[in-house]
Amino acid sequence: MARHCQLKTADKEESMEICFVPDNNYGGFLQSANLVQKHRGDIVDLHGHVLGQHDGIEFYTIGQRKGLGITTPKPVYVVELDAEQNRVVVGDDSALDRDEFLADRCNWHPFVQLTAPIEVTAKIRYNHPGTPATVTPLADNSVRVKLHTPQRAITPGQAAVFYQDDLVVGGGWIRR
Repeated sequence: MARHCQLKTADKEESMEICFVPDNNYGGFLQSANLVQKHRGDIVDLHGHVLGQHDGIEFYTIGQRKGLGITTPKPVYVVELDAEQNRVVVGDDSALDRDEFLADRCNWHPFVQLTAPIEVTAKIRYNHPGTPATVTPLADNSVRVKLHTPQRAITPGQAAVFYQDDLVVGGGWIRR
């Protein structure tokens, strides 16, 4: 369609990164913009054992493996960012799989409010292929999303979008 409309960007490669962070150094961007300052905390395993230190949970993302600054016998991944205790929690690959999450601040398109469970295809991040799920309404415009197949690295703060065939029926923000 972009070629048909003769747009300059028709053949430009699609970007999956944030355009105003050209070097992909998100931590550096956050610091230079005075949005975050370094603050040390613990990197812990799933049992709470301290494995190392971090300079701020804001510099990590769920599913991250590289750049943790710790050495372990087997690869570990960020599975949780615990802001209350200022901890980065790591675990093995299997700890990233989840089959359920909560979403809040939901918006619905074919109806004003979700009043009963519905079957959907749920997308949990940009470029996610989607997976079958049951969405059940909760109080305060929130929902419980039960995925029929566990998915990797479900990340609080990401948008979840719910489809029925090609129709977007709604969405919300993944909650911790």
